[in-house]
Amino acid sequence: MTTKTKKETSVEARRGFLRMASVGAVATGVATIAGAPKQADAAAVRQDGSLGYQETDHVKKNYELARF
Repeated sequence: MTTKTKKETSVEARRGFLRMASVGAVATGVATIAGAPKQADAAAVRQDGSLGYQETDHVKKNYELARF
């Protein structure tokens, strides 16, 4: 039998973490995409056909600072 050194064990642990992190990122992306239509439908409920955009004071201030 071979015994693993501390360095080999930490490398394997790091690789396992990165694999699981990438799987988690993909799963989060899929969940976000799957949930997006529900949020859009809730915003589209307005009777006048708009999606709810309102040019409030803080939006105007942002335009002013961005020079639009």
